[in-house]
Amino acid sequence: MTTIAIIQARLSSTRLPGKVLLPLGDRPALAWVIHAAQAIPGIDKVVLATSDQADDDRLAAWAADHGVTCHRGPLDDVLARFALAAKAENADIIMRLTGDCPFLDPQVCGQVLALLKRQKLDYASNVTPQTWPDGLDCEVFTRPALDAAMAEASTGPEREHVTPFLRERRDRFRIGGIPCPLPGLESERWTLDEARDLDFLQAVAAQLPAPGRAPSYLEVLAVLDADPALRRLNTGIIRNAGGAKSWREAPSPPFFGTERSQYWLERAEKVIPLASQTFSKSRIQYPEGAPLFVTHGQGGRVWDVDGNRYVDMVCGLLPVVLGYQDADVDQAIRDQLGRGISFSLPTTLETELAERLTRLIPCAEKVRYGKNGTDATSAAIRLARAFTGRDRIAVCGYHGWQDWYIGATSRHKGIPEAVRALTHTVPYNDLDAVDRLLSEHKGQFAALIMEPMNAVDPAPGYLQGLKDLLHAHGALLVFDEVITGFRYALGGAQSLFGITPDLASFGKAMGNGMPISAITGRADVMREMEDVFISGTFGGEALSLAAAIATIDKMEREPVIEKLWSLGTTLADGVAELTMRHGLSDIIGLVGRAPWKIISVKDHPTARKEAIKTLFAHEMLHDGVLFLASHNVCYAHDDDDVNIVLSAWDRALAKVAAELATGQLEARLPYPVVMPVFQVR
Repeated sequence: MTTIAIIQARLSSTRLPGKVLLPLGDRPALAWVIHAAQAIPGIDKVVLATSDQADDDRLAAWAADHGVTCHRGPLDDVLARFALAAKAENADIIMRLTGDCPFLDPQVCGQVLALLKRQKLDYASNVTPQTWPDGLDCEVFTRPALDAAMAEASTGPEREHVTPFLRERRDRFRIGGIPCPLPGLESERWTLDEARDLDFLQAVAAQLPAPGRAPSYLEVLAVLDADPALRRLNTGIIRNAGGAKSWREAPSPPFFGTERSQYWLERAEKVIPLASQTFSKSRIQYPEGAPLFVTHGQGGRVWDVDGNRYVDMVCGLLPVVLGYQDADVDQAIRDQLGRGISFSLPTTLETELAERLTRLIPCAEKVRYGKNGTDATSAAIRLARAFTGRDRIAVCGYHGWQDWYIGATSRHKGIPEAVRALTHTVPYNDLDAVDRLLSEHKGQFAALIMEPMNAVDPAPGYLQGLKDLLHAHGALLVFDEVITGFRYALGGAQSLFGITPDLASFGKAMGNGMPISAITGRADVMREMEDVFISGTFGGEALSLAAAIATIDKMEREPVIEKLWSLGTTLADGVAELTMRHGLSDIIGLVGRAPWKIISVKDHPTARKEAIKTLFAHEMLHDGVLFLASHNVCYAHDDDDVNIVLSAWDRALAKVAAELATGQLEARLPYPVVMPVFQVR
């Protein structure tokens, strides 16, 4: 079995022409890479792959002068270069290296190669997720995987960057990765892409302990830790700027269909009702032909089992507030995983997180944890009933799947009538309706639980008036901040609007995707938990607690909330302009506050709103945007993501307008209309 390392290089770099042959110490930068590659355990041969353009004749001549085999192929189709080189060398396993990484660590690369072999993977790397310094990149893949990519990769970026076809099809290829054991190194930049990088590399190279030997990353790190000012030589350069540019400038990727989703749907429905654990993630919420299963996410994007890439505007139904594979949260989880997950006694993490919550959330004097929003809202209702000695509850919004709430919706099958009779729905922004209800059942209401805001803003004085009214009737005000918490503000909507409830439930965003929620509130009410039985084996599960601490700390350290507002505003402004341009501003748009914009669709004289939304969703999905009922921005979303979403809106609105103009939109739909599970907002 032959294993080769292919170093891709060219001299026509736009940012730093000829960079790989620029001097670094006593030899060209490329010589550092070749020297390191030859020291990688398990590599049989190192070859160079450059273009067949005249610009790279000098590079090929240099390789010949230094005894390095050079294979040449298309300039932009680097994948073809690799396939040609692998075939010529009769390689079974290929390691992809780049000529602009002079501080490549042979031992790190050897670990990646060993991982691929020992776990019988198709692809292994140290680049996903990005936890290593930029400049230590190493990818390894099998010959069959390379041949498949060569035959099937169709987009420009897939062929220019060699491996996206493999990395994005995780249902088809077995993928593995080596994370960096030292946290926080993903922001280090040790690559050669601009003149400032060369200044940095030369300064570091001059201080390496053994200039004639390929340095380890620990040796490079030791130089930088001894002289931190060196890092300032090339700060502020965007990682993988060239790759991002090629993806940005490429045409929209083709839609590969959903054949694998259908395959998995058939398998799943044999063993899982609706093939999903969540109504809102199941096939009944998406138009026919939509993706139904994903393989992975990164930043603000996800990939389905067919290899389609989407800007994710669902974000797991709002928990993913920082983005997928967030380095800080993932590191916190890995660190805690090394200590344990669930224990026989509480960990100090419970107190550390509670101290943060009581400092940030206005109503929080004491805290208990759950695993989802329903845990937290149900705990709040039980506490309110225990504290007041009353049974009736008023609800305003969506509050989970437990009997006390879901019995008040159209999805009440299986809920006893006696339970349903204790829950009353009230409209938002209507104090008179609440007053009438409380007066009709004097002394019987324990609490009103509400989303402090969803689609519309609270009217001036509404929230304070509601609190005063409830207290006058001896009832509690409970805010369901499962969505608004750690999204509208660190302290939730209560912090934004300046109204402190008696109790509040938090969840979703507080753990960036990990299952955790919290019930918080007045100490006198929370003290009821000393007698009221609200308890669960996994309430103190440590991975989620560690993730929540890391998430909240990052929100305090970085402008997370500010970016959610900024991104949401940009999206909303863009959508408003597009709906106006297409003459659909009275039919479709975004409502609510910027961090959580709800999609509003209204009936048209010739089509029901459900049919319009079904067509719109179908077009958006096929244009690379995953969404459901709202646009849920996350910290990792960037300008490119926003532009993709707005471009998809533009094309989808054009399709909707054209179909409405026929007067037969619904009749012409080639798939069933998607109906909501139930409507509460």
